[in-house]
Amino acid sequence: MLAIVDYGVGNLHSVSSAFRYVGADTVVTADAGTLERADGIILPGVGAFPDAAESLAKTGLIPVIKAEAARKPLLGICLGMQLLFTESRELRPTPGLGLIPGIVDRIPTTEKLPQIGWNALGVVNPCALTDGLPEGAYVYFVHSYMAFCEDRADVAAVTDYGTEVTAMVRRGFVYGCQFHPEKSGSVGLGIIDRFCGAVRDCRKAR
Repeated sequence: MLAIVDYGVGNLHSVSSAFRYVGADTVVTADAGTLERADGIILPGVGAFPDAAESLAKTGLIPVIKAEAARKPLLGICLGMQLLFTESRELRPTPGLGLIPGIVDRIPTTEKLPQIGWNALGVVNPCALTDGLPEGAYVYFVHSYMAFCEDRADVAAVTDYGTEVTAMVRRGFVYGCQFHPEKSGSVGLGIIDRFCGAVRDCRKAR
């Protein structure tokens, strides 16, 4: 079972529908015990980082999420990926979960912001989610801020938007997609399916 974290900030229906489409058993929850029992966790998110961080903190789930991310796969999507990092500088400095060292800041580009639309992925450090991903596969982005990883090894894939933008990350059991896989057609569904595969492999190994 996969637990989709409900903290009042996220397109829960679209995300849960996409996971169900690939055959995953999902539950939308704000219950700590459910997160602990789940085989994997999905952290969605839309909107501004400070508001999302505050909403997540109010649930009391942050300690549970951080503990569970050390032993089973967690996938952050869009703003959910940004929350994985040490800090965001959107609007004001706001701490994140600290699961991946780095900061989130405005995309340093001359292109129009927010970046809205389809853009190509380039794999930097292959991981379970990029396995079999065609080079230059297109996915759907909606964002003005991006992650700057302290360690280049945590960058799984990038895209170009007048500058190199971190598109996918992976550190241990923690994965993140800056784009919306649930809105990225067959490519996005493939990434979701591969995350489910990583969850199954982890469960078998425990």
